[in-house]
Amino acid sequence: MAADDRIILHVDMDSFYASVEVRERPVLRGAPVVVGADPRGGAGRGVVSTCSYEARRYGIHSGQPISRAYDLCPHAVFLPVNRSLYVRVSESVMQILGEYADRMEQVSIDEAYLDVTGAGSYAGAEQLARCMKDAILEAEDLTCSVGIAPSKVVAKIASDWRKPDGLTVVPPDRVTEFLAPLPVGKIPGVGKKTGAELAGIGVGTVGDLAACDVQELIARFGRWGVHLHDLACGRDERVVQERDGAKSISRETTFDADTDDPGRICGAMDRLAADLARTLAADDLRFRTLTVKVRYRGFITHTRSRTLNRYTNDAAQIGAGAQELLAGFLDGRYVRLIGLRLSMLEHDRTRQTSLCEFSR
Repeated sequence: MAADDRIILHVDMDSFYASVEVRERPVLRGAPVVVGADPRGGAGRGVVSTCSYEARRYGIHSGQPISRAYDLCPHAVFLPVNRSLYVRVSESVMQILGEYADRMEQVSIDEAYLDVTGAGSYAGAEQLARCMKDAILEAEDLTCSVGIAPSKVVAKIASDWRKPDGLTVVPPDRVTEFLAPLPVGKIPGVGKKTGAELAGIGVGTVGDLAACDVQELIARFGRWGVHLHDLACGRDERVVQERDGAKSISRETTFDADTDDPGRICGAMDRLAADLARTLAADDLRFRTLTVKVRYRGFITHTRSRTLNRYTNDAAQIGAGAQELLAGFLDGRYVRLIGLRLSMLEHDRTRQTSLCEFSR
């Protein structure tokens, strides 16, 4: 099937964690709500997981230090992350989405791609998207934003165009017109560093990037330059692939004060491993890759990963693997944050593997 013949939807729940919290507490509707670590009166050391659109007007955004969020809006309502609640709501939303798609690919707890080529036309896909949005609103009292386009990249950009509760349709003959005036940072994967490099060669918009000489981009960015150029032109051959849930699950914790105490650090890692083991069991999942993250004083961050020979969900194995990887980071430096991620997930269909998988 030619790319232009496909009809792809990207569905992104609006400010998901915060919206679920507001739904649970209607009195918070219209208030600036921040979900994340405890701000502790401006002395908190975690980060913002997400925030309501009212909070964003104060300059608060995901990934921001919680202390900065407090400085920007001390009267905001700060709430802890309630992941089990968000997972339950996500499962309901994804079940609804699956009823409308030829194929569905969930890429995170709050977003998914749907192949709706079977709708037959962009008008049909738009009508389907409106029905889908209504169904989510009725079932979960939550809004989502939807982008409809012939490729994943354009659909994703389009879903962000009219947030919240947006619906943007970009048929094949409007892709260039839609993309050209947008800031180059709207392309997924173009962050501050790449954006600054592009600005250095006079590229400020997606149209500027599409007009660039590909060889110049290759000279500066390597093969990534070709990919960037393709995305700027709206070319994206990736298909919607059926997947079971998110590609990874993770937990992290920020210490109240930087610490070099191995007992304290290892104890915190044990708790993260136990939490992830419970999540695997609850969701009937197994993993193959385990990644430990350590952030030292000064925000210097390192990760270390290991991939097993076989899938497992053994709690003892998670704990042992996490501690083994963590040991390489305990070199006397003060630690601010540690994290643990399990990836390469699949649904549990066979018996657990043994603890010896982490032996060298």
